Amino acid sequence: MNGPDLLLLVEDVIGLDSRMRFAAVIDNNGNIREAIMKAGKTSLKSQKEEEHFCKQVAQRRKMRREFDVSLGKVRYVHVEREKVTQMVVYTSRNIIYFTMEPEMPIEEKLMLVTKIKTMASAL
Repeated sequence: MNGPDLLLLVEDVIGLDSRMRFAAVIDNNGNIREAIMKAGKTSLKSQKEEEHFCKQVAQRRKMRREFDVSLGKVRYVHVEREKVTQMVVYTSRNIIYFTMEPEMPIEEKLMLVTKIKTMASAL
């Protein structure tokens, strides 16, 4: 996928639910390839903090691979914080990182993960 396709993907991710906040496609080195904040939402991190966080997401992916043989590949990562829910979905060459409001029921979050994995399958 190229730039315009990635923009469409993150726009589609953000549009899945009104409680979505942020979506990004990150390469395996932690560089943000495309990102978008939902209209009307404000970032909880500065741009520098966001870039640093994305670098760490990529580093954690590399660390988790150590256990792929014994435990299987990671399907997704879910972090529940007081102010935000953070989710990470891995594709073969990229990482989809998105955030949402924390009040959403877990069943709805899992449905979003499934939809996003399908949307990003060609990534």
